Amino acid sequence: MTTQTRPKVLFFDVNETLLDLTQMKKQVGEALNGREELLSLWFTTMLQYSLVITASGQYKHFGYIGAAALQMVAANNGITISEDSAREVVLNSLRGLPAHSEVKAALSQLKEDGYKLVSFTNSSNEGVKKQFESAGLTDYFDECLSVEDVGKFKPFTDTYAWAARKMEVKQEECMLIAAHGWDVAGALWAGWRAAFVGRPGQQLFPLAPKTEINESDLQKVADILVTYK
Repeated sequence: MTTQTRPKVLFFDVNETLLDLTQMKKQVGEALNGREELLSLWFTTMLQYSLVITASGQYKHFGYIGAAALQMVAANNGITISEDSAREVVLNSLRGLPAHSEVKAALSQLKEDGYKLVSFTNSSNEGVKKQFESAGLTDYFDECLSVEDVGKFKPFTDTYAWAARKMEVKQEECMLIAAHGWDVAGALWAGWRAAFVGRPGQQLFPLAPKTEINESDLQKVADILVTYK
């Protein structure tokens, strides 16, 4: 087997890739009167409108988009949630999430092996700062990037290009590690390399280019990356 060349920078998606969303889903489910079957619809609505906002040349805080999506899904199911209540539910539920059980050991392994680790999220700068402080992940990363600074959400190609410029590397020297098929697809189409973390309920997009690494958790991804030269 041919040994792979190391990416110069590993970029990590945050929500679901590094952080366990179980607690958040429970809180959002409670806001939807216990209708937890609506959670996937809420998340896809949030993603849809983040794309609508970027495509329209606008920018809004990702948490606010999540709150608006929560109001929309609620309204379609006979549930009333005020804007303030929706924002409180979404922002609070995102901020206290724990890391998945294998994440810290995997990040430590990659860092000790000489990789540069950068978080790269659709969440705000303030939001990810609080998330990492709560989850104990701050010290693992060389840099924390938020799309808030470029005003365009992933998976827009311009957003990946901006992150590469920010870290002063070429597109092909970047690798995204993420648990979302849409994010991995966006990175690959932008000229990046990618590793998919197959968290439960997540799938690769069949029409996207083939992902270099496809494993069920971050530790398995790390075990492969440390063999790269």
